[in-house]
Amino acid sequence: MVSPARKRRAVEHLEEVHEVSERRACRVVGQSRATQRYEPQVHDDETALVQRMHERVRQHPRYGYRRIWALLRQEGLRVNRKRIWRLWRREGFKVPQKQRKKRRLGHSANGIARRRPEHKDHVWCWDFIHDRDETDRPLKWFALTDEYTRECLALEVERSLTATDVIDILAQVFLIRGLPQFIRSDNGPEFIAHAIRRYLETAGVGTLYIAPASPWENGFAESFFSRLRDELLNAELFADLREAKVLAAAWQSEYNHRRPHSALKYQTPAAFAGQCQSLGALPPNPRLLPLRRAPVEKPERVGNLGQTLITVGT
Repeated sequence: MVSPARKRRAVEHLEEVHEVSERRACRVVGQSRATQRYEPQVHDDETALVQRMHERVRQHPRYGYRRIWALLRQEGLRVNRKRIWRLWRREGFKVPQKQRKKRRLGHSANGIARRRPEHKDHVWCWDFIHDRDETDRPLKWFALTDEYTRECLALEVERSLTATDVIDILAQVFLIRGLPQFIRSDNGPEFIAHAIRRYLETAGVGTLYIAPASPWENGFAESFFSRLRDELLNAELFADLREAKVLAAAWQSEYNHRRPHSALKYQTPAAFAGQCQSLGALPPNPRLLPLRRAPVEKPERVGNLGQTLITVGT
C-alpha cells in the first residue's frame, strides 16, 4: 500500500517529466487532489520533540517507536502515537537487526586511587580527544604521558587513528624511552583491540583498564587533556592538519621543558625527570608526600648539671 506522501512525489514526477496536468496525474496515481495540495503544518514544539526523540533513541537503541512514545508520555509530553511514528519515519530511526556486543574490560582496582604511580616509567596513561579544523574536518588527538613525572611522551594528531597507528606510536616511544611496567587507559575500541593487547603482552607491558564509564579513575590523563584543550585547542584555530601537527609539537616541547607544573612544586616535567636520572634513586612525587611537619629533636634532660660538669672535667 503506497502512502500519500509517496503518491504526492509520484504525481510531481509525472507533472515534471511527462508534462501532464495535476488532474490527470492524480487520476493515474489514485491520489485525491485535496490530499495532493495539502501542506503539512509544522508545530512549534516539533524541534524540541525531535531532539528529545534523538536523545531517547541514543539512550535506548533497542527501543521501537511505541516504547519511545511511552517514555515521552511519562515525561509529561502530550503527543500522539501516530505523530511519533511519522517523526520516527522522517528521521530515519530504525532498530538494528544485529546487535553488536560490548566488551566490558577493566575494574575500579586499576584506577589511580588504588594503583598510584611509584616511580618513573611505572605507569603511563593514554587517551584520545577530538577537535575540528577551520574547514570543520575532524582532528583526533592522541597523548601518552608518564603519570609520575607528568611528561608528555607522545602527542599525535591525525584525521583518524586506529589500533595499528597506536602500535606504531608506541614502538617509537619504546625505542627512545624504554618500557613502562603498566599503561592505564579506558575501554575505548582502540585500547581494547586484540592487536594492542597482543603487542603489549609481547613487549611485557601490563595493562590497567579502568571501570567502564569512570573517567575519574584515569585522572592523570583527564587532567592533561584539560590543560591541552584549555591552552592549545581552545586558543588556536587550525587551518589544516599540517598546522595542527606543527603546533602540537611546539606545545609538547613547551609543556615538557618550560611550563611549570603545580603537582611537581612548579618544576617542569623534564627537570623533575632529570632529577630521577641524576640522583640514581627516584625522588618521591611531591603530590604524594604527606602534609606534616618534621619532628623537632629535643635535647635530653640532664638531671644533675654539677655532677655532669665534674665528670666532664675529670
